[in-house]
Amino acid sequence: MLRRLDPVTHDRVLLGYETADDAGVYLLDDGRCLVQTVDFFTPVVDDPYDYGQVSAANSLSDIYAMGAVPLYAISIVCFHIGKLGHETLAQILLGAQRKAAEAGVPIIGGHSIEDEEPKFGLAVTGIAEQDSLVRNDGARPGDVLVLTKPIGSGITTTAIKQGKATSEQERMVVEVMTTLNRDAAEVMVEIGVHAATDITGYGLLGHMQEMLEASGVSAIVTAGEVPKLRGLYDLIKDHSVPGGSMTNLLHVEKYVDWHASVDDLTKVILCDAQTSGGLLISCPAEKVQKLLAVLKSRGADAAAIGVVFDGPAGAIGVVP
Repeated sequence: MLRRLDPVTHDRVLLGYETADDAGVYLLDDGRCLVQTVDFFTPVVDDPYDYGQVSAANSLSDIYAMGAVPLYAISIVCFHIGKLGHETLAQILLGAQRKAAEAGVPIIGGHSIEDEEPKFGLAVTGIAEQDSLVRNDGARPGDVLVLTKPIGSGITTTAIKQGKATSEQERMVVEVMTTLNRDAAEVMVEIGVHAATDITGYGLLGHMQEMLEASGVSAIVTAGEVPKLRGLYDLIKDHSVPGGSMTNLLHVEKYVDWHASVDDLTKVILCDAQTSGGLLISCPAEKVQKLLAVLKSRGADAAAIGVVFDGPAGAIGVVP
């Protein structure tokens, strides 16, 4: 559909939607850039306060993925007061406000409409120096791919809705989804990396494919090195898989060369539709040990999961 639109050619727009990056970038007079994004979605957890926190962390993530600092946010609310009540919405807004406050970001207003199915999120404005922007189109052959959070939130939250997840699994997935990507963003800017994106609805391989295609390179991923939430294989066997994850798997099939020993359950996990996932960073090989050490010192469950090489744009090989 986007191909039917005219390309963005404004002389101050440094980045539009042409490379499927995480945010748009607008150049200011002093050489700094405004970084703009918007994201909202239906509830992924039952607790309204947690839903607000997850939504805020997820919306802020696009700004962090660009190496930018979020300045302020505006709420987007779709809600039916008559069905769900004022207190439910108040808890959603409070959760979002407190998570944004943790990031030092004021929510300064918003807009609401009545809707049968609740949806909530934020439009976020950030700022960055032009030369410190981290885009998704800079991955280079020889880079190491680093993931900063475990995957599997789509499978786990689906299990929660079905009443199949344990209390420990629910606690862990909420903790992962509400963790800000702020520290990871600060570390990658400090160390200096070539590219990054955040992992959300298209899953790990979907967002990786976008980054590789935009950069004109290929990658090999080691499935066993990818951080994963606990219990995913049992949940998949118990049919706790969101439809979006299966759609992602079908989408990436034309780009991915699966090693014969990679099983079908692992394929689903690597394509699982995430909410408020971590950053996928394309890091120069000589810097990757420092990147991992600093990330882990700040509490990130980070791991090197693959390597970039000179090959067909967007192609991915997956080995056990």
